[in-house]
Amino acid sequence: MRRALALAALLAALAVAAAGCGSDGSEADAVAGGLEPDAAAGFPAEALGAAGAGASQAGITVVGTGSASATPDTAEWSFGVHTTDATASAALGSNSKAMERIVAALRKAGIPRDDLQTEQVSVYPRVSNDGRSIVGYDASNTVSATIRDLDEAGRIVDAAVAAGANEVYGPSLTVSDTDAQYRAAVEEAFADARRRAEAIAGNAGVTLGAPVAIVEGTEGGALPYAEVLRDEAAADVGIEPGKQDVAASLTVTFAIS
Repeated sequence: MRRALALAALLAALAVAAAGCGSDGSEADAVAGGLEPDAAAGFPAEALGAAGAGASQAGITVVGTGSASATPDTAEWSFGVHTTDATASAALGSNSKAMERIVAALRKAGIPRDDLQTEQVSVYPRVSNDGRSIVGYDASNTVSATIRDLDEAGRIVDAAVAAGANEVYGPSLTVSDTDAQYRAAVEEAFADARRRAEAIAGNAGVTLGAPVAIVEGTEGGALPYAEVLRDEAAADVGIEPGKQDVAASLTVTFAIS
């Protein structure tokens, strides 16, 4: 939705610019792009894309990219517990009780229930050294916790470890709201596409017209991930959020004359 809104805003701005353009070449550009002159301004985005696709032979198609930096403000950690017992049911039972204590500790530390999610539950046999007999069973259970205040991460990790978590992984850092950054990335992507198209048009000896088709790509960004081993001083773990790039890609076809 955020990407659609950003692209819609860009298309609206382009439509206004096209409507206010009174140059002699505007009509030719619209016709070259497969649109009637009076219908170019304010044309629906879906129809505009379809028209451009059919008139690609009369235009220049380029891919523009843009990005904007954002500081991660959310961390996801995984807390697991591993238990061993003589039977599968006993191993799973003791494991479930241990996980209940971990979840209770996370809730007490301030993690809402909606930010807790079971990731994996497994039970598997342990065999003797010669591999001929089963000597017991191992059970594991992992829950993920979304921490929305990075300053609290150390305290929350410490609470989970104190409650019995013997497997801790994280953090996976994300940005909770990238709307503003994505809008900025879309603007930069369109400007990049126009620069590329202008360079091609200059070399080809043609005049660049209005955009007749815009196809949005996908956004992305690196998600730093680190592993933290169990430690009695877990509360001392520091989180450096760094920066992440919110990226945008636009494939734009410009009319030419």
